[in-house]
Amino acid sequence: MSRRRTLGTKKKIALLVSAATVAGGGAFVMASTSNAAPTPKSASESTVCLGLATALGNNQKFIADQRARPDAQSEARIANREAVVAEIKRKQEASGCVVGESAQDSQAAQPAQPSAPAASAPAAPPAASAPAGNGGGGGAAAGQQVCNGSTVTLSGEGGAPAASSNQFPAGTKLKVTNLDNNKSTTVEVTSVSGSCVLLNNAAFEQVREPGKFLIRRAVIQKVG
Repeated sequence: MSRRRTLGTKKKIALLVSAATVAGGGAFVMASTSNAAPTPKSASESTVCLGLATALGNNQKFIADQRARPDAQSEARIANREAVVAEIKRKQEASGCVVGESAQDSQAAQPAQPSAPAASAPAAPPAASAPAGNGGGGGAAAGQQVCNGSTVTLSGEGGAPAASSNQFPAGTKLKVTNLDNNKSTTVEVTSVSGSCVLLNNAAFEQVREPGKFLIRRAVIQKVG
C-alpha cells in the first residue's frame, strides 16, 4: 500500500508567498507600462505644430478684429477666414498636434516674466515720419527691409501667390526670403491680416522647407 506524501504547513505558506510575489511583480510591470509618459515630439514635429498654431492664432486674431471693427466687407472676410481656420485644425490633427491650439494660447500659458527695472536714460523721441499703428512699414522705401524679426506663416488662403498684411495696403509688393533655404518669392498684398505679412498657400509653397509651416529666419523687403 503506497503512502501519499503531504506538504507540511511551513512549505505551503512558503509556496503561497512565492506565488503572491510573482503576481505582484507582474502587476507592477503592467502598471509601470500603462503609466509610461508619452513619447515627446521631435524637433521637426514641434516646428510643424508651432507653425500651425501661429497661423491659427493669426487668423483668429484677424476674425476678432473684423468683428470688433466691422465694415461692408467684414462678413465675407470672416467667412473666408473661418474656412481657413477649419483647414488649419485639420492639418493640426493630421500632424499629431493639439487641435485648436493657437500661438496666443501658448503664450498665455507661459508664466509672466518679472518686468525689468526702468532704465535711467531718457527714452528716444518717436520718429515723426512713422505712421501710427503700422510700425513705419507702410512708409518704407523700395528695397528697404521691413517687418524686422517677424516670422512668416501661411494664411491658408488659396489662389495665385499673394500676401496679406496689417502694415501694407493692397497693391504693395513684398519680397520674402527664407534664409534657411535661400528661396525667395515676390508677392502682392491683396488683403488685410493680423500680422506684418502672411503668405497664402501658393506663395508659402515657393519658399517653405518640406513639412514646415513656419519660417523663423526670413528677410522681408518692400519692392518697387
